[in-house]
Amino acid sequence: MTVEPLRELLAELTPSEPKVDAYVGDTYVLETVEQLERMGIDAATFAREHSLLLLKPDAIVARAVEPTLQWLGENGFRVVGAQRVAVDRNLARALWYFAWNIASPQRRRLADLLVGISDVLLLVIQGPDTEPPVSVRLTAAKGATDPRKRQPGELRYLLGRHSYLLNLVHSPDDPADVLRELAIYFDERTRSRVLTQALTGTDQTATATALAHELYAEAPARSFDRAEALTRVCAELERPEPESEADCAELLEAAWAAGRDLDPWSVIVLGSYVLPMRVGSQPQTLLPVSVDDWLEARP
Repeated sequence: MTVEPLRELLAELTPSEPKVDAYVGDTYVLETVEQLERMGIDAATFAREHSLLLLKPDAIVARAVEPTLQWLGENGFRVVGAQRVAVDRNLARALWYFAWNIASPQRRRLADLLVGISDVLLLVIQGPDTEPPVSVRLTAAKGATDPRKRQPGELRYLLGRHSYLLNLVHSPDDPADVLRELAIYFDERTRSRVLTQALTGTDQTATATALAHELYAEAPARSFDRAEALTRVCAELERPEPESEADCAELLEAAWAAGRDLDPWSVIVLGSYVLPMRVGSQPQTLLPVSVDDWLEARP
């Protein structure tokens, strides 16, 4: 697909002009669009009618899959695809490439530890209607990254008030992101299978549940409690427990600088509470799309 047709397609799928400008040269977007074209699937229709929901390693550790599946059903969403996906630092950077320019170095380091905890579960989602698109409605219903902003009824509120980093689930903001993320998660052969399965509309909740139990068997349940994480880290370092957040942060930074191997999960939990998640006042390259953004941009 040449640049101008791709730009026209993207303009249908996001109200964000900066996103259109960025994605028109994005290889991930191009791969999915070209594959859909070869398969005879209308890219705009597929992207509006479907979304993705990633249950991250922290969701696996929290045993959050079954509550998520129940919440989806109760809120009018249908699981039409479920795949186990191996993750690494490169996938994380591809996924959040346009948002991590304000992530702190400490957050990126914690995220690298997190992707080593477990594979993830990726769900393909349909909704009862497409206006606003499924991805826009799911993202709004999922709840905010910041635990202080989550509301009863939202998925992240249901799953637990954990930290800014340990937010358990991720979904694309709008249909343009759906196209991009499909190519990040899947190679061409797997993507073909996922797309074909999703178009059948067959409920895949049972498949998702079975995959969850596979992941549970490989990744033990762990506590999200900050005090428990601090106790373990200090025991491994043979240090007394500091009282202030600043001292806890200094403890982790010193351990990293010394190359100490600590229990990764305890470091993630403690670090998510005491280390900075954002740096400076630099704006994000691509701001999230809200339901209001989408509706206001429609004719």
